[in-house]
Amino acid sequence: MQQKRKTPMRMCSGCGEMKPKQELVRVVRGPDESVSLDLTGKKPGRGAYVCRSIDCLRAAQKKRRIERSLSCQIDAEVYDAMEKELMRSE
Repeated sequence: MQQKRKTPMRMCSGCGEMKPKQELVRVVRGPDESVSLDLTGKKPGRGAYVCRSIDCLRAAQKKRRIERSLSCQIDAEVYDAMEKELMRSE
């Protein structure tokens, strides 16, 4: 008899909804203090999660939720780069 695995749930920093971890993209602050998207979910560092939509990323940017989660300042250029990477991954 196989046991059913529990799916890990994470909260989106943009819309605030709890979703399965596989449906979200991880934003990571690495050991070198750089902030980037982690599409694989395996990069080392502190992470925050956001939906795979640009609207949620923009909402998280506006409310500064990712900055609070990662305890660092994020430049507008980094958000622009993350938006472009999200568009490519869709």
